[in-house]
Amino acid sequence: MNETLNSWEQRYRSGGAHWDHGAPAPGLVDFLAAHAGPKRGSVLVPGCGFGHDVRAWAGAGYRAVGYDIAPSAIRGCRDRELPGATAAEYRVGDFLRDAPFAQFDWIFEHTLFCAIVPEDRDAYTRAVERWLRPGGEFLAVHYINPEHPDGPPFPVSRAELLDRFSPAFDLLAEWVPRSYSHRSGRELMLWWKKKA
Repeated sequence: MNETLNSWEQRYRSGGAHWDHGAPAPGLVDFLAAHAGPKRGSVLVPGCGFGHDVRAWAGAGYRAVGYDIAPSAIRGCRDRELPGATAAEYRVGDFLRDAPFAQFDWIFEHTLFCAIVPEDRDAYTRAVERWLRPGGEFLAVHYINPEHPDGPPFPVSRAELLDRFSPAFDLLAEWVPRSYSHRSGRELMLWWKKKA
């Protein structure tokens, strides 16, 4: 078991998933409500945790796949599926290092970038490029400047995000989303389109 996998797996096994709020990210809920319509496709949610965001995408009509390095997280996703709900798919894997089993129309992440060690941020950027089809869209809820600099979550700034993603993506929109009360005003949503 590699160090990263071991670290996250232990958090889930010990019940230490303090970041889990038992519901999809408020910013994602609002985004999906505002963009309801005929456009659908496939979406990958890396670092999906217990899958609340994955189920929100599936409920909105997308073919949604949750991906997480921790097997206990994926078991938790499956345990939380409601009978009769729109099915989502869940897989164990390392988003940063795995070869894609498919390319997706969308990638959505909710505070994954800030959760990985800063030394892996180049690998993260390359992974988003790898897993997203040309012209695909990348939507992210970033936790800006968290209170604990030793992480996770690790500090991140808007300037760093623009610097890392602008070479391969066009920024379509950015806004401060509705958030959990303790993060109010400290999250930033960025919506990108992969350059052809």
